[in-house]
Amino acid sequence: MPTTILCVEDEADLRSDICEELEAAGYTVIEAGNGREAFDLIAQSRPDLVLCDITMPYMSGIDLLHRVREQPGLGDLPFIFLTALAGRRDVIAGKAAGVDDYLTKPIDFDLMLITIAARLDQVARVKGVAALRQDTTANESIRSALMGANEALNRVAVGVFLLDEQRKVLFRNKRAEELLNEADGISLSREGLLRGEKPQQTQALRDIVDAAIARAASGTRQATEAVALTRSSGRRSLFAVACPLGRGPASPGEPMVGLFVTDPERRLSAAAEAVAQLYGLSPAETRLALALARGLRLEEIADEFGISRNTVSYTMKNLFRKTDTDRQADLISLFIASPVALESD
Repeated sequence: MPTTILCVEDEADLRSDICEELEAAGYTVIEAGNGREAFDLIAQSRPDLVLCDITMPYMSGIDLLHRVREQPGLGDLPFIFLTALAGRRDVIAGKAAGVDDYLTKPIDFDLMLITIAARLDQVARVKGVAALRQDTTANESIRSALMGANEALNRVAVGVFLLDEQRKVLFRNKRAEELLNEADGISLSREGLLRGEKPQQTQALRDIVDAAIARAASGTRQATEAVALTRSSGRRSLFAVACPLGRGPASPGEPMVGLFVTDPERRLSAAAEAVAQLYGLSPAETRLALALARGLRLEEIADEFGISRNTVSYTMKNLFRKTDTDRQADLISLFIASPVALESD
C-alpha cells in the first residue's frame, strides 16, 4: 500500500510545489490549506505522515498538533513542521507539543525527502518491535531458538532469511545483513518484505516464497524453489532458494520459510573433504557440488573443468542418487546448508 502524506500549507504555490515533489518520489499526497481542513482529513484518511506549516489562518500547526495528539490512535502520527523562522520559541513550542522534526523555508526538497524517509523508517522499526512484543508468550520459544542458533547461522557464508506466512522477514543472519547493505540484487522494504532490483525479480522472489508457504501449510513434500536475482552492478546474479520449514499451519509470528541466498562471487571455504565424507562422493562429484553451491550453471562448470556437458550430466545423476535428491534446486539447497557453506574465521 502506498505511503500517504498530508501536506498542510496555506501558500497555494508552495503547497503545489511540495506535493509535486512528493508525488514524484512515489508518495500518495493529500493536501490542506489550513489546520481545520487538515484535522478533518486526518480523521478521515489517517495519513502516514503530516508535513505541516506552523503559521496558518484558522488553526496553527501547533494547535493542530495538540489536537491530533489528544485523539485516540493518533498519538504516534509523525509530524514534521515547516517554518520560515525556526526561532527558539517556535522550536520549544513544537517540541513541547510532540513534533518529530523541522524543515526551514525555503524548502530544500532533497533534504525534505530524506527527512521524510528517515522518519517513516523509524516509525516502521518501532512498529516492528511493538508487533514482536505483542505475542511474547507464544513466540518466546521461537525467539529463544533463534538466539541460540544465531552464532552458528552467522558463520554461514549464505544469506539466511526466515519469513512468516505474510512473507515478512523475522530473522536474518550476518551474511543476509551484508547482502542487504550491499543493495545489489536484493533489498528489504519498509514493510519487511524482500525485493529484487526490478518488479519481475520481486515477483519471482514472491512466487517461490509463496510456493514454499503453501507447501508448509499443507504439509506436502518438502520441496524447494529457486530463482536468480540479477544485480545492477553487473556481477553474477544472486541465487535464492526457498524451503518450507516444518509442516502444517504456523502460529502468528512463527517462521514458515527459510530463504537461502548465495553469492557466486563470494569465496566459500575449502570444505571438499567434509562433503565427500558426509555423502560418500568422489572427487569429481565433490567439485561439481561445490561449483553448484557457488551458483555456476552446468555449461560454466563444463568450461571451468574442461569436460564435456555429457560428463557433467552423468556426474550430476550420481549426485542425485547419492544425496537422494531429484532436482538441481533440491541438490543446491542441500549443499548450501552443509559445511561447504561455512566460512573460515
